[in-house]
Amino acid sequence: MTEPAAASAVRIDLPHGVKVTHRDVAANGARFHIAELGDGPLVMLLHGFPQFWWTWRHQLVALADAGYRAVAMDLRGVGGSDRTPRGYDPANLALDVTGVIRSLGEPDAALVGHDLGGYLAWTAAAMRPKLVRRLAVVSMPHPRRWRSAMLRDPRQTAASSYIWGFQRPWVPERQLTADDGALVGRLIREWSGPRLPDDEDVETYQRAMCIPSTAHCAVEPYRWLVRSLARPDGIQFNRRMKRPVRVPTLHLHGSLDPVTRTRSAAGSGEYVEAPYRWRLFDGLGHFPHEEDPAAFSTELINWLKDPEPDR
Repeated sequence: MTEPAAASAVRIDLPHGVKVTHRDVAANGARFHIAELGDGPLVMLLHGFPQFWWTWRHQLVALADAGYRAVAMDLRGVGGSDRTPRGYDPANLALDVTGVIRSLGEPDAALVGHDLGGYLAWTAAAMRPKLVRRLAVVSMPHPRRWRSAMLRDPRQTAASSYIWGFQRPWVPERQLTADDGALVGRLIREWSGPRLPDDEDVETYQRAMCIPSTAHCAVEPYRWLVRSLARPDGIQFNRRMKRPVRVPTLHLHGSLDPVTRTRSAAGSGEYVEAPYRWRLFDGLGHFPHEEDPAAFSTELINWLKDPEPDR
């Protein structure tokens, strides 16, 4: 895929011809692509695997209409952001996020993260609390809960079999890009609830994964998460995550999520020393923000506007 073709796969308009502002932002020693819409307090949206900024296409419009500056960034190594040879541990990826907040000239942001983006949002809120105004996490437990579930819960270990498969060298990258990214489409459909995504949406994710080096960079964070479980750097990171989150937190999860069990995610509130709200979406899978965007956006915006979010 040539560079112009790669850019055209990522720098795309929203549905119904809504145009977002695409630009590059320098932060933490790399260049990050963002898609931006609206004016007001900053809400930063962090995607998960196997996606890129476009997963937040519905929320960008809803947040902008509600009076927010909505910014969806591509994580390091994905979409239109730099594909660096190193830097895929969660502490550094979280510094990417907080660095982008600073580069945007904002004092802080409400962080909204899904899947891996949720893991990084938890991390950023613990590491750089002054830059995180509020925290919303989707389909991802707190990092210490995730670690515990992966090591002690056989059902969660089985549900996360794809992560164990990522530990092989080179094979996952080839699988993700074979047949024009067919595996990406299969994973998204299998991880969704009954409301399956449109074929056109799935093809958008497949094209983005086939941009050279993207597949390798997309699996590197998961390699770190597993390989560091018994390493000093992983143990040290786990200790750092004991630091409680001290900002209002909204935790969203689909009841039919086959990748992250509800039991694994529930209980993350023990690491939050601030108002914490748990919201379970019945009948939705791993992508509630795409499977029922209206209900998800309503829940998120009502919480963002609530001056005193409840526990």
